[in-house]
Amino acid sequence: MPIALFQLYRQAYGGLPRAAWLLAGVMLVNRCGTMVVPFLALYLTKARGFGMEQAGDMLSFFGLGAILGSYLGGQLTDRFGYFKVQFWSLLLGGGLFFVLMLAQTYAQVAVCVLVLSTVGEAFRPANSASVAHYNPPQNLPRAYALNRLASNLGFSVGPALGGFLASHSYDWLFVADGLTSIAAAGLIWWFFRPEGGGNRAHQTAASAPTQAPAPGRSPYTDGYYLAFMGLVLMFATGFFQLFSTLPLYYKEVYRLSEDQIGWLMTLNGVVVVLVEMVVVYRFGQRPGLLRLISWGTLLSGLAYAMLNWLFHWSWLVLGMVVLSLGEIFAMPFMASVAVSRATQANRGRYMALYNMAYSAAHVLAPALGTRIAAAWGFPTLWYGVGAAGLLTWLGFRWLAKR
Repeated sequence: MPIALFQLYRQAYGGLPRAAWLLAGVMLVNRCGTMVVPFLALYLTKARGFGMEQAGDMLSFFGLGAILGSYLGGQLTDRFGYFKVQFWSLLLGGGLFFVLMLAQTYAQVAVCVLVLSTVGEAFRPANSASVAHYNPPQNLPRAYALNRLASNLGFSVGPALGGFLASHSYDWLFVADGLTSIAAAGLIWWFFRPEGGGNRAHQTAASAPTQAPAPGRSPYTDGYYLAFMGLVLMFATGFFQLFSTLPLYYKEVYRLSEDQIGWLMTLNGVVVVLVEMVVVYRFGQRPGLLRLISWGTLLSGLAYAMLNWLFHWSWLVLGMVVLSLGEIFAMPFMASVAVSRATQANRGRYMALYNMAYSAAHVLAPALGTRIAAAWGFPTLWYGVGAAGLLTWLGFRWLAKR
């Protein structure tokens, strides 16, 4: 049994090009510093004295900037190439964390959050497009899963360390996030810059501007793709309660400390790291990815509805495991479906729209979640997210038939 399990993991990770591993390494370093966003609501309410709805507004500003950043990142990627957009996004974004740390008033924090998320989120479409550039189509589900694995491995470290740092001083969150972003920019420069350097990934077209987009299908006129994006948005709006109202729920209802919240959220990253690559290896080459995605969205909604059924810390652990499984069956396959609609000439814009759906969810999730929780309580919110998961499941099943 252990030998068979080892062989399964070896097959799941084997055959990917060196550049895919290097891109995953950059993502790992960057996400190991993911400390500000999971604790931003707590930081604003506890350290800055903002109300719950004001904290939700700030998270919505982050989402608005992410939408703008995703759009600009896609446009810039198709024009200037993947390398430049990734490098400058990471470098400038890292410096902006130190600026945000110094912001005091509501207006200052709002502007800093908006600019930071705009610059930082430009990285995502460029990174997604570069993964597609370096991998053959049959490897794309695993390549995106590897990138997500690195992201979640970093996320398993970031919130746990962030909870420890926040228990001493929230300022350390901004320092750590800024330094890891700058370090990731350094790795992009070392391994992927087009000229000079030592042991770097082979790079040609990935760093140069891609060919001019040929006339034809645009992501903004692709009806099937727009319907797919609408369902992704609905799923992500529910799922991203993980970063906004769920930590507040842990704090206000269960009275958990920042350290305990960090470890509980780390469980999400651990489950994804252990399971996702094997799931993608087993199912990624099979037809019917939209049906797999539909089950993932259903599990995600179920995880939140479960919070109303029992009151015990072990139930929180089980709910996080179910939420993680929903993420595993949804997100890596969503990226594969999204990139499959694009060509090299318009890949940046297709992946930009894909990332914009998630960015829009960053706006809607805290704005809706905090207001529903404040007006009608957390139980209403969790049942609402569960109902949204059911509707999204039905939507993806309908889209699969088309």
